[in-house]
Amino acid sequence: MSATNNVVLLGRLTRDAELKFTNTGFPIANLSLAVNRRVKKGEVWQEEASFFDAVLLGKRAESLAQYLKKGTQLVVQGELQQRRWEQEGQKRSKVEIVVNDVQFVGGGRGAAAAAGEAEPPTGESPQPVPGAPGAATPASGGPTADDFNDDIPF
Repeated sequence: MSATNNVVLLGRLTRDAELKFTNTGFPIANLSLAVNRRVKKGEVWQEEASFFDAVLLGKRAESLAQYLKKGTQLVVQGELQQRRWEQEGQKRSKVEIVVNDVQFVGGGRGAAAAAGEAEPPTGESPQPVPGAPGAATPASGGPTADDFNDDIPF
């Protein structure tokens, strides 16, 4: 029998990603994700937060770390992993998400501020950052500015 280990979470980063490198130069980004859910306590619905640690590995960690800022809303998909170690004679363990895929969600002023970008002056459209998550390039087959018609009736 094969076991399935897959988790998908939508939440906000509770702090900026912490990018570190192993002794061999392998990049690792540590993340902390807050996920809210509504629970009914008596007759009142309340928001309840859960916090999850996640780790992003390799080149993806290095290239995305600059965009993984506190407050950024993300969907992460990955696997749960339990790490075990001994500290001062005590056995310790921690469950974290090893991230396989990251999707940035949300938008508008909050996303730009979370990414540390200035909002463009009124009337100007923001220019995509080359290599940034969601930035389309002609080489990737994504849409370009020429693909959109300004005569949209709505």
